[in-house]
Amino acid sequence: MKRIITATVLNRAGVLNRVTGLFTKRNFNIESISVGHTESEDVSRMTFVVNVEDDGAAEQVIKQLNKQIDVLKVQDITEQAVVSRELALMKVASTPASRNELYAVIEPFRATILDVSRDSLIIQVTGESSKIEAMIDLLQPYGLKEVTRTGTVAVPRGTQKVAAKWSSII
Repeated sequence: MKRIITATVLNRAGVLNRVTGLFTKRNFNIESISVGHTESEDVSRMTFVVNVEDDGAAEQVIKQLNKQIDVLKVQDITEQAVVSRELALMKVASTPASRNELYAVIEPFRATILDVSRDSLIIQVTGESSKIEAMIDLLQPYGLKEVTRTGTVAVPRGTQKVAAKWSSII
């Protein structure tokens, strides 16, 4: 089952390595990871999308993360109402003749063209992962040369009660 886990950590060297090492030790595959500064430059927020076998496995990961010295707060936000986004950059094969058709394909996605060359376009799209996947599927026939994605970032909506089951603040 797919889980979205967030961790607020001190912004220090080696923290990312130690935190991802916990997932490796438990043989969990991290589907995506995003890390960046928060409102405080001394604190970073990590967002992990992981596949776990069951709720017990997710609970174990959260308990292990909470034991880390540089970890301030851990939450499994999978069951909460969240706003989540991902960014993708895609290089698509394009000739001058096919450009109008490509514009028509990307316009409903509110995607933007960042670069145009003789034989390709670089397209930027943001949204939920399912939107990114749908756009990739539509662009496949045109010849996707490269795709790079940021991974999911997510924040719980409004003020929600935190699921005390697997969250904690140190």
